[in-house]
Amino acid sequence: MTLAADLLRWTLFAAFAGTALAQIMAMVRLWIGPSTADRILALDTMFINALGLIVLLGIAQGTAIYFEATLIIAMLGFVSTVAYARFVLRGDVIE
Repeated sequence: MTLAADLLRWTLFAAFAGTALAQIMAMVRLWIGPSTADRILALDTMFINALGLIVLLGIAQGTAIYFEATLIIAMLGFVSTVAYARFVLRGDVIE
């Protein structure tokens, strides 16, 4: 193996570990969050971390199919976060 391939492999491993740790910490915040706003932010953070994990998986496998899945998950995450926030603030999602 070349130095560049080794560096890429270790960098991907460190990125997977860091993103997985962030995902676990967001899950803990979702579980113990003292307020509903904290739980909504934790859920949004979990969506972003999931996007990072999927992108890293796509880079590790050398395929671009995962990038399209991340776009769909990003849209679902944004819409769900906005819907939860509106429900908490106003009590309904659709006026």
